Amino acid sequence: MILDRLRRRARWLPYLAVALIAVAGLAGLAIRPDSQTNPGSADYVIVAGSAGLRWDDLDPQRTPTLWQEATKGSIGWLSVRSAMRVTCPSDGWLTLGAGNYAAWPRHTTGSVCEPAQPALTRPDDIGASLTEQRSVVQNNQDRLPYGAVPGALAESVRCTYAFGAGAAMAAARPFGRVDKYQPEFPADGGGLLSECNLSVVDLGAVSGSGEQRRQQVRVADATLARVLAARPQRSLLIVAGVSDTERSNRLHVAIAEGEGWNGGWLTSAGTGREGYLQLIDLAPTVLTALGKASPDKLFAGRSVTVVEDRPADVTDAMLGVHNADQRSVAQNAVAEIFFRVLAGLQILLFLLAIPVMVRARRHAGPRGPALPPRRVVAALELALIAAALAIPAALVADATPWWRNSHPAWVFGTVTALFIAIGTALVRFAPRWPHRLWPLGATSVIATVVVGFDLLTGAQLQLNGVAGYSAVHGGRYAGVGGVGLGVFVAGLLVLAGASVKWIDKRWRPVLVVLLGAVGVVMVGSPYLGADPVGAIALTAGVCVAAAITTGGWLTFPRFAWAALSGLGVTIAFALVDVRRPASDQSILGRVLTELLNGTAGPAMSRNAAANGQALLDSPLTILAVAGVLMLAFCQFSPWGGLNRLFGLHPALRAAGAGVTVVTLLAGVLNGSALTVAGAAAATAVPTAVLTALRVLLHAADRTRPEGETDGPGGPLMRDDPSLASR
Repeated sequence: MILDRLRRRARWLPYLAVALIAVAGLAGLAIRPDSQTNPGSADYVIVAGSAGLRWDDLDPQRTPTLWQEATKGSIGWLSVRSAMRVTCPSDGWLTLGAGNYAAWPRHTTGSVCEPAQPALTRPDDIGASLTEQRSVVQNNQDRLPYGAVPGALAESVRCTYAFGAGAAMAAARPFGRVDKYQPEFPADGGGLLSECNLSVVDLGAVSGSGEQRRQQVRVADATLARVLAARPQRSLLIVAGVSDTERSNRLHVAIAEGEGWNGGWLTSAGTGREGYLQLIDLAPTVLTALGKASPDKLFAGRSVTVVEDRPADVTDAMLGVHNADQRSVAQNAVAEIFFRVLAGLQILLFLLAIPVMVRARRHAGPRGPALPPRRVVAALELALIAAALAIPAALVADATPWWRNSHPAWVFGTVTALFIAIGTALVRFAPRWPHRLWPLGATSVIATVVVGFDLLTGAQLQLNGVAGYSAVHGGRYAGVGGVGLGVFVAGLLVLAGASVKWIDKRWRPVLVVLLGAVGVVMVGSPYLGADPVGAIALTAGVCVAAAITTGGWLTFPRFAWAALSGLGVTIAFALVDVRRPASDQSILGRVLTELLNGTAGPAMSRNAAANGQALLDSPLTILAVAGVLMLAFCQFSPWGGLNRLFGLHPALRAAGAGVTVVTLLAGVLNGSALTVAGAAAATAVPTAVLTALRVLLHAADRTRPEGETDGPGGPLMRDDPSLASR
């Protein structure tokens, strides 16, 4: 009687363990860093902008004023993303004044951006008027999905003073009025910068290369020297390279110098990365420094703050091996080559694997084709393992300074191939190599450990990495990117599916949920992955995987329990997030807030546009489609082996279902379409094919074809008794 009662109570232990794990995961997501405060206040703010100004333009001899301000002040890499894919000068100045992603109408196309030359009228000798401003505001409101209001910054301060045409675009009010204006900053500007609490100075554009570019930088430096000579007390000076000047994305100069802004890294909650900020962050920074509130619902940026402990020498901080702009340029070029080559090689590998699987299939008749040669099988297995390790190896390769070489693509490819070879050797020569699930489990461990270790150490491998994300695109600056998320999710859930075979059936969901909870915290924590949408998607996938990990199909009751569990965790996290101040909310909290106040339309439009662009432009879409087609062949064709594999190891089918749910949800909600799914497919599908092939080769006895002398089961089983015994 007592034993029966204890057994009945013990039945609830797995459910209790799952609930405790879910609560612990939610707590890990809810913990966030304390919000940082503005490092200093000012009576006046001066924004000195130069279109095209980059850190490698600065030199202590050629640009002494810029170098002095960079040494004295706080510095960072400025991403000049606007509403256009490439931010030309007019777009940059307009975005600065809007505090949101804005765009100026384009009239020409080509490799060089048009200079900022808006139509200006001077109705009096004090200010000016942008004649096109009203139509530009209307265009940004009606045709662009960001809801930007050019002139929102000017409307938030008492008075603006603009020096130069570009500065007028940033300082104009929504109806076009520039309070005070001069075509350029005068040689003697004494007293001018204290007439308004916000002054915007156009230092001139920097473009081209060679001596022409150096001369333009010298002009900008000389103008800044005049600004410093006229600078009033208790003022904050912000120097920014406000845009690109060619049709290519680059990172630019950002310097803030004033009381409380000295000797640190510039950052913002919008980037979450020390030393990185966005152009849209400058407008809220101006208002915060002046002690004014940002306009409700208009600014997309976050106020900039300072993080200490940067190198005192500007060269050590921003140039040489730390030149993020140079690395991002190389990353953009090499990433497209890498993923296109990877997609082509994996498709070729799948095509070569099909005839091998056809010959490996068990035949019902007394005769059938001979098994594929052992050497062919061995070579195919090694190739499949290498393919599965390609993206993890590329992440590790990003730890090397490959981008500083004159032929970065070749160097990166060579280093990546070396790490692939090392990883393949570790899997192949391990004592457990003959075991059916070893290659699948081992590659999953490697993928999970590589991404997990990167997240624990600050995601340095993914920032401006070939298998990561580029800061110049402005989509992500810290945490886990779409590629890393796909690799991590595939590795984690497949590892869980391969590991549960050694534990009691009723405890299998607990192990899946335990590993899943660790993954959710790794992905969603602002200290680590900083991707709450990815964490929510992973929660849903873990619930689905746990529901069917003991075997059987995903019935409606199982689906209902999985959906309710995932929804409960998601709602709980959303409620915690939406109660935070707007500046501290994650993307989930901001989206829910926008839904509640009826302003979510632009966000949904941006997400749809981003999904469409990623679907068409990313080579990872090809990898996702190729992986799905190969898995369909393995499961539904007469020569597949996936159904047999799932019959032997039902938890792997659960893992596959979970990975599918996570990657599709995360991709769609994050605006990256099939990017996450493509990375997951590139990591998991090759070893899934390998495992299915092993199941086919050792599924049952075969009658030898006439003229062959191999024993029952084929040569592989005859030569390896340990395999035949399993």
